[in-house]
Amino acid sequence: MKRASDAEARTIDADIGARIRAERESRGWSLTDLAERASVSRAMIHKVERGDSSPTANLLAKLSGAFGLSMSTLIARAETGQGRLLRREDQPSWTDPQTGYVRRHVSPRSDMPLDLVRVTLPHGREVPMPASAYAFLRQLIWVLEGELVFVEGAARHEMREGDCLELGPPTDCVFRNESARPCVYAVAVLSGR
Repeated sequence: MKRASDAEARTIDADIGARIRAERESRGWSLTDLAERASVSRAMIHKVERGDSSPTANLLAKLSGAFGLSMSTLIARAETGQGRLLRREDQPSWTDPQTGYVRRHVSPRSDMPLDLVRVTLPHGREVPMPASAYAFLRQLIWVLEGELVFVEGAARHEMREGDCLELGPPTDCVFRNESARPCVYAVAVLSGR
């Protein structure tokens, strides 16, 4: 998979930051309002909105949950144009600076309440997601390559290539790759946008 250059990464961070600010302002929320709703620091949100800091997957999940959006929708609103066809080279890709987790938004931006995302999780890494990121949507996880351990509250799901899991009621979750090679999985997100 092609890696974004430093300049491209800064542009993506700036686009995501601008989208977070637009979502916050469209709701009439202050930085403090968003910080309280997302349970993150006001200073961190300010840095992300200015493009001075690369948000982690966990932070984006908390912010999108506070907005009542999926992380996929938040990123798509920042980076994709309208249209029925989204070519591979135009699919926005974002890398978590903390874990190296790569998230590529596959589906075109449209009125459909479905988003498709392709994720590559490096070996030995994990990405926690708060329950708030799942409170308003339904998801399926389909392992395309490798192995994924998905911890859903107290339940541990050990998934191999080809396995597909429907997420249960909202709870804190962890995507974990305990294997020695990268894991690639698809996430289908159905929301009530």
